[in-house]
Amino acid sequence: MTQRDWIEKDYYKELGVSSDASPEEIKRAYRKLARELHPDANPGDAKAEARFKAVSEAYGVLSDEKKRKEYDETRALFAGGGFRGGFPGGGFPGGAQGFDLNDLFGRGPGGLGDLFGNLFGGATRTGPTGPRAQRGADVESELTIDFVDAVRGAEVPIKLSSPGRCDRCGGTGSRPGTTPRTCPVCGGVGLVSRSQGAFAFSEPCTQCRGSGRIIDDPCPECGGDGVSTRIRSLTVRVPPGVNDGQKVRLKGQGEPGRGGAPAGDLYVTVHVTPHRLFGRSPKNPDDLTITVPVTFPELARGATVTVPTLDSTVTLRIPPGTASGRTFRVRGRGVQKRNGTAGDLLVTVDVAVPQRLSEKAAEALAAYAEATKDFDPRAHLLEGAR
Repeated sequence: MTQRDWIEKDYYKELGVSSDASPEEIKRAYRKLARELHPDANPGDAKAEARFKAVSEAYGVLSDEKKRKEYDETRALFAGGGFRGGFPGGGFPGGAQGFDLNDLFGRGPGGLGDLFGNLFGGATRTGPTGPRAQRGADVESELTIDFVDAVRGAEVPIKLSSPGRCDRCGGTGSRPGTTPRTCPVCGGVGLVSRSQGAFAFSEPCTQCRGSGRIIDDPCPECGGDGVSTRIRSLTVRVPPGVNDGQKVRLKGQGEPGRGGAPAGDLYVTVHVTPHRLFGRSPKNPDDLTITVPVTFPELARGATVTVPTLDSTVTLRIPPGTASGRTFRVRGRGVQKRNGTAGDLLVTVDVAVPQRLSEKAAEALAAYAEATKDFDPRAHLLEGAR
């Protein structure tokens, strides 16, 4: 997309959100529209496909904080057909006294050269007449894996619908077999100067729409943009011990760059399905947790119980007189770390109270209560209340 696209297209309207919408509101709006307009849900519907591409283009700009800021600034400056709002910081560069045209058009602080360089994404040039290059935007996606895969690590295939380099033209925007030519009006710079009284202002070149190139025979696939929305199949390598909500970065798998610049990155947010037995310690995510039900006699008299792990089982010895809720640490049975070591398994014992008692059990329990009637576990509470 060119700067002229930014001036002419209302990406906020495309997504149905206000210009001050939060990143979460923009993400929710895009997901809703993407589900409704996805080509798989509308086979053969050219209007839905075109709308899907427009929505994806809008999200590609508004989801990137830097691009969104540049987009807002571009529309504020040029939506009215020319430069508006004065100079950066207000007034004239260098103040009313000692005004120098070199300050205005130079690359120094407050100069229009500095303004336009920042405005259009920190563009760089390959030479005096070379095209501007801009790194591609980062892209976000999500995936859900089960608890065991999160602990051990896994390779998960995903399908990603996002703007990508057009396969047909290789990103040039020209029909295969042809190449773009340098714009004869701006010399490939993408900006032209316009005089207004004693001043001259730079604005996007109308001949090439700010791209610095003229495409005489556009690619039929991408319409000369060099970018098309496509479905990609990727494999995400989830590292061992990943936490719920953690992001995995895939370098160079984001939106393609412009003018030969590198592509952005893909950030995949991992969601972990809870396990029915195991959890992760909030203090140390490398430690696994499990609660094991035990009987009162096992706590009072001591016992040896079998405890499950992710791989097999371990034997845990419970000392006599153990209180319900005590946690034992089993070394090396947690999350495997990258350095070859492993976290621990934290086993919490919890007394299980039977809902019903047989007659024989009730009699035995009554006899126990009689035998231990001198033991008052709440005596210290009553003493403290006096």
